[in-house]
Amino acid sequence: MSEVLGWIGWVLILYCMCLGITDVFLRYVLNAPSMWIGTSIQAALVLIACVGGAYALNHGAFVKLDLFYDGASPRNKAILDLMTAPFTLLFLGVLIWKGIDAALLSIKLNQVTPTGVPLPIYPIKSAIPIAAAAVLLVVLKQLAIDIRHLVTGQAPAPVAEDRSP
Repeated sequence: MSEVLGWIGWVLILYCMCLGITDVFLRYVLNAPSMWIGTSIQAALVLIACVGGAYALNHGAFVKLDLFYDGASPRNKAILDLMTAPFTLLFLGVLIWKGIDAALLSIKLNQVTPTGVPLPIYPIKSAIPIAAAAVLLVVLKQLAIDIRHLVTGQAPAPVAEDRSP
């Protein structure tokens, strides 16, 4: 699932690049700015953050405090991961809980952007708790790997170096 989210993020990045260049061309060369491109790029950037979280976490690409973590043994890394897991689970739980509330309210109110071309906001707000749930699944997978490592002593498989989707 995180690989599919990585590909979605890749497509969204291409979308932002192509439409960003188009917007600059329309605005500065043709003197005809778009009324919707900037808003749609902002929505795409929110989606990139949503889908990128699960992909990055699954590939070990999240920034960690390398001062303590990088030189640690696999056992100590697992211990450090287990120490930070409650904070991660709490954050994701609140993000899912409040994200669902915000998405349902947005759907109920049929929210749109307050711009010249009203684009719907509720799909973006609905993606946030869904993406948080995907990140939660990756966190639970890593938590299980860390617990197995501490219990059995079996080192986790190395993370693939290829980080492209």
